[in-house]
Amino acid sequence: MKKTVFTLIASLCSMAALAQYNTDRLLIIGRNALYFEDYVLSMQYFNQAINSKPYLYEPWFYRAVAKYNLDDFTGAEADCSQAISINPFITNIYELRGLARIQQKKYDDAINDYDKALKYDPENQSLWHNRVLCRIQNKDYDHALTELDTMLTRWKKYARGYAMQAEVYMHKKDTALAVKSLNKSIDIDPYESATWQALAMINLSKKKWKDAEKELDRAIHLQPKNVNNYLNRALARVNQNNLRGTMADYDMALDIDPNNFLGHYNRGLLRAQVGDDNQAIIDFDFVLHLEPDNVMALYNRALLLDKTGDLRGAIRDYSKLINTFPNFWVGLQSRASCYRRLGMTKQAEMDEFRVYKAQLYKSLYGKQPRLNKSQLRKKSDIDLEKYNQLTVADEQEMEHQYKNDYRGRVQNRQTDIDQMPMYELAYERKKSDVESYVPYDRMVDLFNSSTPDGRPLSITTSIPALDERATRTYFDLIASLSAELTLTTSEQKAAPILLRRAVAYSTVQNLQDAIEDLTSYIAIDSLSALPYWQRAVCKMKQIDILSMGDTKRSEAIDMKLVTIIDDLCRAIDICPQSAYLYYNRANAHARRDDLSRAIDDYTKAIAIDANLAEAYYNRGLV
Repeated sequence: MKKTVFTLIASLCSMAALAQYNTDRLLIIGRNALYFEDYVLSMQYFNQAINSKPYLYEPWFYRAVAKYNLDDFTGAEADCSQAISINPFITNIYELRGLARIQQKKYDDAINDYDKALKYDPENQSLWHNRVLCRIQNKDYDHALTELDTMLTRWKKYARGYAMQAEVYMHKKDTALAVKSLNKSIDIDPYESATWQALAMINLSKKKWKDAEKELDRAIHLQPKNVNNYLNRALARVNQNNLRGTMADYDMALDIDPNNFLGHYNRGLLRAQVGDDNQAIIDFDFVLHLEPDNVMALYNRALLLDKTGDLRGAIRDYSKLINTFPNFWVGLQSRASCYRRLGMTKQAEMDEFRVYKAQLYKSLYGKQPRLNKSQLRKKSDIDLEKYNQLTVADEQEMEHQYKNDYRGRVQNRQTDIDQMPMYELAYERKKSDVESYVPYDRMVDLFNSSTPDGRPLSITTSIPALDERATRTYFDLIASLSAELTLTTSEQKAAPILLRRAVAYSTVQNLQDAIEDLTSYIAIDSLSALPYWQRAVCKMKQIDILSMGDTKRSEAIDMKLVTIIDDLCRAIDICPQSAYLYYNRANAHARRDDLSRAIDDYTKAIAIDANLAEAYYNRGLV
């Protein structure tokens, strides 16, 4: 009778193909995938929900979130528009469409979205913030100031509001009011890098080099990966004759952004000044690789090649300049000098005759001027007489930080320090060029050996995000395992199929079905640690999603944590020599704030496997 019931359950599970799931389940799984940043995978679920019930706004909205995070801003805008046509009263949809339009520089349309959203949610600070930034982009400074006055009346301690106000004043050429607003912003929040950067830019424009350097020191301390801060501090330092510090800033800027034009150009000028000609040539080579027709870089490289004895290279660069500027008499004289040193008398005389005939530039034979630190040249200025001036960008603008509460790339988010996640069973793991440790567990190895026909399972803390092809592969695997399960009449043969399907379900973020398969496995074989292990992982992922953005634990989360620890305790009773089980249980204890037990379990995990880096890291956090 038990076998008959199990066979019936298995056949019912196999009938529940992915396309037939109810829409609520599809949305839950899709949102799981969004949380774990599997955007391509999440779109597969939302596509099915849309095909099933196109009259619901949620799948359109969530698919727009996925597209936005994949930089498909046109697609995100279209999906938001469809969601709004279904339900025009949801603030978040207007907010997301506004962000998508901003990325496409459709600032007027974005303002319209924020106007509508603020009708439904007038106290939403993010909407006000983004609308003001759109006004600034449209150069509608009067409207921007009016809205900022309203914001700063409502939120008197809003530091970013004062920083935006300062930016508007800077655009209106009122630096005194800009400085006043920036100082107010710093008084409220001294930990905002962009505010210090803006204050430094004002002092740079006033040639207050020392003050600018101090402010850029603070900006760099708060945001050490911002290239512009290093380039600007280099300008402040070079005007204080701190050449060593200037060079260090250019080196750091190019470490962060190796393709930065201004960094290479200005470092090349600086190297030429201190006599490091060969390294300067390398910098100008790079600049000309980026912009082959940049005449200022060509002239500087020609002078350096001439000086270091590469006469043919110098002639090549001089010739290119002369073709662009036929009346470039200094270039003609310099090329004639190179021709003479190469013994090419005829070509030299032709250039000298052109210069003689023009009877210009008495200073043709003077010495090369040194680096002019007191003057700066805008990048678009191609006056060859300014070849030795440091270069700045044509426009120095404050960086706009639009408020965006939607999950984005991990590297672009400011987050607290989090624990390393649990070890889980998977079909593949993220590969690293520097990681030599490969997790191994005897239980998993025995399972793979006992079921050689299936894909082998591995252990990992990080499953790679799925692209469209990989997603299709996993859906096919689930369908194949479901069909195999339907044909299986033996419980013992069904158990490993259930585990494999559960691992596939967890990979595509279908956590609830994974848990159900693992529970069925335990009903067949309660003496295997693997289903308890994976079920605990799936439950923890559910907790991560439930608690997103909520710092307080609910009673439901506490109860689920108890069941996770219970699963891991059972797994440890079955297999007490698995470091990964102790590590996972320690994570669960830490999540419950039971820190002493967490430390004990991390210590046990390390005692079993001294190479478990995640255990050291998490123990340090605890």
